[in-house]
Amino acid sequence: MSKVSIYFENGLFLEARSFGAEGTTVGEVVFNTSMTGYQEIVTDPSYAGQFVTFTMPEIGNVGCNQEDMESRGAFCKGIIVRNYQSRPSNFRSEEPLDALLKRFGVMGICDIDTRYLTRMLRSEGAMEMIASTEIHDKEALKTRLEASPRIEEINYIDEVSTDEPYIHRAGRYDARTFRYEEPKTDKKILAYDFGIKRNILNELTHAGMEVEVIPNDTPAEAVIERFKAGEIRGVFLSNGPGDPLILREEKAKIQKLLEAQIPMFGICLGHQMLSIAHGYDTYKLKFGHHGGNHPVKNQKTGAVEITAQNHNYNVPDAIVEVAEVTHVNLFDDTIEGVRYKGEPVISVQHHPEASPGPHESAYIFKTFYEML
Repeated sequence: MSKVSIYFENGLFLEARSFGAEGTTVGEVVFNTSMTGYQEIVTDPSYAGQFVTFTMPEIGNVGCNQEDMESRGAFCKGIIVRNYQSRPSNFRSEEPLDALLKRFGVMGICDIDTRYLTRMLRSEGAMEMIASTEIHDKEALKTRLEASPRIEEINYIDEVSTDEPYIHRAGRYDARTFRYEEPKTDKKILAYDFGIKRNILNELTHAGMEVEVIPNDTPAEAVIERFKAGEIRGVFLSNGPGDPLILREEKAKIQKLLEAQIPMFGICLGHQMLSIAHGYDTYKLKFGHHGGNHPVKNQKTGAVEITAQNHNYNVPDAIVEVAEVTHVNLFDDTIEGVRYKGEPVISVQHHPEASPGPHESAYIFKTFYEML
């Protein structure tokens, strides 16, 4: 392990130890309260451009394996943990977390008081930071950080999206057989890849949809043509990283799809982009929602669903002018799900596909299937 120096934009300077990739990197720091699933978090493309502080103090104890990858790699800038366990103990482990981070150029930082960092972020909000195993002078780090673009200025979608279309066939993971199911599908959809998670695709397939994943730069006209020809039934808009307000080309595409009355379902960034396409710009939360046990109320049934969350941006309350609110976050009363009035379009802010869990909102995929 190497020495790593860290400088936060509020002036805090820390020294710690590093694992994973070395070097110098800048990003936005957030905290995640999940107790399990660190590999799924690390490989979630929505964290591109961010450092993730884990509130769970022991990270790395079960190792990593190919089956639990949420994407083709790891796109976050780094992770910050209290204790890193370099010797994993689990029968499914294929490599330690350190090896996965090195392979994808992601920095790991350990021996940090993550409770202190979490309280700081909760009080002051998500902020930019720089971490380096090469630069250890506070002023030099400050200068480098101030000269770097902020996450709101960077479009990470091009980095995380697929280059070529592909068909996804796997369904849910079966813990009894340790294999992914291959369900029968009878309604084809296209899924715009803004940084899509593998388990979202698994749930779409499990619900009965044949899913063709398409690059984020796929023209709306090509999608509309396939819809009019009866080749596809609908479109899914995926999760993804960064500030949705800078995605102007994606906004224009979605507006064209809405005009064509194509059934659509969005999760996380997809949910935000649908709001923006309807003329209701998103806003940034103070420190966002990142974790695995957030209560969300289903406005139709009155049931409280325990959900997984990962977002810094939210749709505005004014969305009620064009949409019915279907889900509300019980932590802060922010909007978690909508159904647009007079349109075959639904979206949710939370993650009903959560892997490793919870799974109480997974019915939403069947709702979309029935809409098609």
